Amino acid sequence: MNRFYPHPLIAREGWPFILGGLLLSVLVSLCCGWWSLPFWVFTVFAVQFFRDPARDIPADPEAVLCPADGRIVVVERAEDPFRKVPALKISVFMNVFNVHSQRAPVDGTVTQVDYFPGQFVNAALDKASTENERNAVFATTKSGRELTFVQVAGLVARRILCYVQPGEKITRGQRYGFIRFGSRVDVYLPTDAVPLVAIGEKVRASETILARLPLEANGEQTVIETASALVQEAAEEVLPE
Repeated sequence: MNRFYPHPLIAREGWPFILGGLLLSVLVSLCCGWWSLPFWVFTVFAVQFFRDPARDIPADPEAVLCPADGRIVVVERAEDPFRKVPALKISVFMNVFNVHSQRAPVDGTVTQVDYFPGQFVNAALDKASTENERNAVFATTKSGRELTFVQVAGLVARRILCYVQPGEKITRGQRYGFIRFGSRVDVYLPTDAVPLVAIGEKVRASETILARLPLEANGEQTVIETASALVQEAAEEVLPE
C-alpha cells in the first residue's frame, strides 16, 4: 500500500467543508426538520468529493503512474508548452465524482514549479491546457529523464493546491496536490515513452500505468531534445525585450 498516504480516508482540504456542513445540517434539523435535507445532501457530497483512499503502487521502474483519477481525454504527440520540446501528451479529466487528490507519477526530483493564472473553461476541452488556470511541475527522474505534469483548473474549479517545491524529492504515489471541484491533469513525457492507455479509458491515481518510459534516453531522443533546446535558446536571443 501507499506508505506516503498522509490522511485517513478524507483529504485535509475537505475537513472544513465536511465539519461545516455537518454542523449546519444538525442545527437546521433541530430547528426546521426536513428543511435540513439540502444541507445533509451537501455534507454527503463533500464526504465523497474529498475522499482520499490509499492505493497500491506498481513496482515497474519504467512505469509512469497516473497522477489522478478520471478519464483519459488526450493521448497524442504534441509540444510540451513549458519546456518547448516534442512530447507524448496524456491528459486525465476529473469530474466532480472523482477523487481529486493528485499523486506523483515517478520517482525523482522537482526542478521547477510554475503557476499560471487563466480562465475556467470546461477542462475536457483541449484549449483548457493553454487557457485555463494551471500549475506546472517540472521533474527529473532518478535516471535523468525529464517530464512535466500540470494541474489544470476546470469549469467550476477555483483553487489549485500544490505542496511540492523545487529541489524536493518525490516518490511515486506521493500526494503532491489537490484541485477542487472538476479539473484536469496533463502529463508531458519524452517522445520515446510508450502509452499504455487509450482515450475514453477510466483510470485510477497511482494504480493505473499511463506509459512506460525507458530509464535511459536513446540516441535519437537525445538529439531531438538537444536540437529543440538550441532552437528555443536561439529564438529567445533574437526576440526583442
